[in-house]
Amino acid sequence: MSKDHPPVILLADDQADVIEALRLLMKGEGFSTDAASSPAGVLAAVESRDYDAVLMDLNYTRDTTSGKEGMDLLAKLTAIDATLPVIVMTAWGSLELAVEAMRRGARDFIQKPWENERLVSVVRTQVSLGQALRHGQRLEAENRMLRQVAPDSGVNLIAESPAMRPVLEVIARVGPSDANVLITGEHGTGKGVAAQALHAASRRAPRPMVTVNTGGLPEGVFESELFGHVKGAFTDAKADRVGRFELASGGTLFLDEIANITPSQQAKLLRVLETGEMERVGSSRTRKVDVRLISATNADLAAAAAAGTFRQDLLFRLNTIEMHLPPLRDRREDIPLLAQHFLRLSAQKYRKDLPGFDPVAMRALMEHSWPGNVRELDHAVERAVLMASGDLVRAADLSLRPARDSAPRLEEMSLDDVESFLIRKTLARFDGNVSHAAKTLGLSRSALYRRIERYKL
Repeated sequence: MSKDHPPVILLADDQADVIEALRLLMKGEGFSTDAASSPAGVLAAVESRDYDAVLMDLNYTRDTTSGKEGMDLLAKLTAIDATLPVIVMTAWGSLELAVEAMRRGARDFIQKPWENERLVSVVRTQVSLGQALRHGQRLEAENRMLRQVAPDSGVNLIAESPAMRPVLEVIARVGPSDANVLITGEHGTGKGVAAQALHAASRRAPRPMVTVNTGGLPEGVFESELFGHVKGAFTDAKADRVGRFELASGGTLFLDEIANITPSQQAKLLRVLETGEMERVGSSRTRKVDVRLISATNADLAAAAAAGTFRQDLLFRLNTIEMHLPPLRDRREDIPLLAQHFLRLSAQKYRKDLPGFDPVAMRALMEHSWPGNVRELDHAVERAVLMASGDLVRAADLSLRPARDSAPRLEEMSLDDVESFLIRKTLARFDGNVSHAAKTLGLSRSALYRRIERYKL
């Protein structure tokens, strides 16, 4: 137990002298306490803040000894927070009542009048077990999120060109702060890698950076994904779920494709950014979160705000600092370094001995227009590694069309190539606006995002 943050115990009994005796006992053992004198008071307290344990009586109505009030309260507390240790007390203890209390969710049972030593021992044990359970659940959720990230997603910001110097300066100056950063740039310019670099430069680096592709979240999933939910909040809510904001608390939350969230989603996000408070779906308990927010978009949010499709007040919260990533065509000096980096990764992945590119292949890389930017370069190099049969990657392995060949012949393309080409053209037509492109293509926004990820657009 930390001396800076003592465990907080909720004491619940309808007798003031009992509450006072427990308060003094707990204080002497290093615990902080709150008090409630009724089941309604207990529920209100538990819904308003986090407790390390609840020490509660089973009877609250005068002359009642059945324990029914306490049993009903137990079930409600378990529904609110299944990890909360509840220790029950009663002056009318019996084996049957103890068994029933444990069945309803109690972690232990104390009979009045209590023995101080045993009571303190039980509270201390249950507080430790409860903290371990909550920590275990958080780690499990974090690991689940981290498993969704590519194994080689560490920070590797290759940027030696003059066009990237302003980006490196922002990372150096702003990275160590807690300032919210909005990263802008075309699709595939490396906004996610830049976000990782900002996180790595901050005091929050020991905590994970949690990433959410907000543009790919359907309306009905947005709240549950970001804020979590409690068991029974909706049909498929089989258990409590920790949201991304809670997972990122103490660390960094990266919201990609932020321009594509709906007006109602914008309002919900703004409230958390303004207050640092949120509730899981289906719960009335307000939870405090401490996140450093980094967001990214390829859209012009200032224009969207002027047009009324994006909230101006939310934009102010997002872009304390704005960082623009140039397209790959404006930083060609970085192409050889990036290509060699991707070659090393893909060669290792596919167990091939390919130390470099022949001169013709490198010239092809330097002359290509790279409409898909760094992501397209990565994909081209990976494909070349798979196709290469010699000791170096050759131009034919890259399968790059000349920059002026913007309209390849349909009969030479596979179905996947046709779909990828059509999606790329439609996105370009709408300046990267996924919602407009999806509508034109006759797809849902989430379906279009799946294809964008599949084709690495």
